[in-house]
Amino acid sequence: MAAHAGGFARSRTLLFLVPGDAPGLVRTRQRALDATRPQARVQLRDVEAELLGDDDEADVLGALARTGATAATVLACEAVGAADHVLETTVEYVKQREQFGRAVGSFQAVKHRLADVYVQLQAARSAAYFAAWAAVHDEWPVGGLALAQALEALRTAAAEGIQLHGGIGFTWEHEAHMYFKRATADELLFGPAHRLRAHDADAARLFERAEVSV
Repeated sequence: MAAHAGGFARSRTLLFLVPGDAPGLVRTRQRALDATRPQARVQLRDVEAELLGDDDEADVLGALARTGATAATVLACEAVGAADHVLETTVEYVKQREQFGRAVGSFQAVKHRLADVYVQLQAARSAAYFAAWAAVHDEWPVGGLALAQALEALRTAAAEGIQLHGGIGFTWEHEAHMYFKRATADELLFGPAHRLRAHDADAARLFERAEVSV
């Protein structure tokens, strides 16, 4: 757990180890949009905790930021895999479903929509690969940018999957709707794509004003 300590004069963020069965730790299960990923609210009520490290100069905030970037990278990889599966199952379905005496997948408009999903998916896959490489080699953390790309790809793939599956895509009997809920729920963890990009732009000082000598 991360918590502020030291009072007003020496306020700083420290890390503490809290056992999962510690007295005073209360978990409350919450209803989640994505039923396949349970969520809970954790409350600490006078819980005893063990301080991790005693170095006042430790970069705790930096460590938390790097952990967040790594988690975003992992989530981006998951989103890419989910989008890939949705695209694969949708392609297989439109090859079998027939309308007006021919397979739905043979219509040019359907091909264009699936081609757009494929292009977006490949861009997200490349971004996730690079983010994973950067995390391993301690390069500039780009997990947030990769996650933004992956979330957009998953949301697009899931939305197209539902539409191209027809009425069955909206029902509990089919898995298509679950991927759309996963894409929406993932945005609630780290924020929507535009917020992720804005955060990294601010961290890189991309839009800071600077004097230019002429």
